[in-house]
Amino acid sequence: MLQYVFHRAWQSAVTLVLVSLVVFAGVRALPGDPATVMAGQQADPAAVAAVRAELGLDRSLPVQYLDFARNALTGDFGRSIRTGTPVRHMIRVTLPVTVQLAVYAMLIAVLIGVLGGTIAAVYRGRWPEWLVNGFSLVGLSVPTFWLGILGVFYLSVGLGWFPASGYVSPFDHPLRGLHFLTLPALVLGVTHAAVVQRQTRSSMVETLTADFVRTARAKGLAPRTVILRYGLRNSLIVVTTVIGLQLGLLIAGTVVTERIFGLPGIGKLTLDSVFSRDYPVIQAVVLVIATSYIVINLLVDVLYTVIDPRVRVSGRAR
Repeated sequence: MLQYVFHRAWQSAVTLVLVSLVVFAGVRALPGDPATVMAGQQADPAAVAAVRAELGLDRSLPVQYLDFARNALTGDFGRSIRTGTPVRHMIRVTLPVTVQLAVYAMLIAVLIGVLGGTIAAVYRGRWPEWLVNGFSLVGLSVPTFWLGILGVFYLSVGLGWFPASGYVSPFDHPLRGLHFLTLPALVLGVTHAAVVQRQTRSSMVETLTADFVRTARAKGLAPRTVILRYGLRNSLIVVTTVIGLQLGLLIAGTVVTERIFGLPGIGKLTLDSVFSRDYPVIQAVVLVIATSYIVINLLVDVLYTVIDPRVRVSGRAR
């Protein structure tokens, strides 16, 4: 088990270094000059050159990358070119909003997806499967922004069930905070529930036709025990992988939803930074999101050792 975890951690560290290189190069490939933005369009070349020297943009790219990597390891991402605020503070304020939304949406997606996938696998070829598959088809087909607009129009403005926009921290006011997050979490959760449902159904159908499941049924075990203990549990390797990937995508893909519902998350910060060519903020945000994605996948890999004893014995996933 330790060998398996160490191997995955080493792979994650290499991936993170490669991601930092891509982030550094990609940000500098954006059109526009942050020094000109900061100094002003009417500034003379001397003023622009002074700003470039202050930001370290006049040095060679390898030196800039080494400075960026060294500072990132200590959590120092510099200051925003646009506002002068420390980037670390900006991320500390906005990231919890996105994480709360992503986790809430993922809980909704897992509940709906695993339940729907199990029902579709157990009632294969009958109307419950058709109903569940129809729901997943709609969830995969409807764009998130359109679903968000419909939710605001009907559930917020029309019925008044949820606030149309705004944010209240669940840590300050738990019930009110959940009320503000419920509608955007539903919008995100329904889309990702469709993916979880399809993968759960596919894995469950394969598992329920396996020899060990037929043996369990032949021994006279209750149908619920066969489905939950033998069917669902042995399908969790695939389902856990999908859930981990979807959670990473949720954290990285909340930009549109946060914009629709006026949430002060990291998605809004990303858009504002891109429009203003704010290099330090863009680098930090993308690196933090990529790191979150890598860490989530590492945790999913570690979960394999809990779900599947074969991983603990062999030291590698099968």
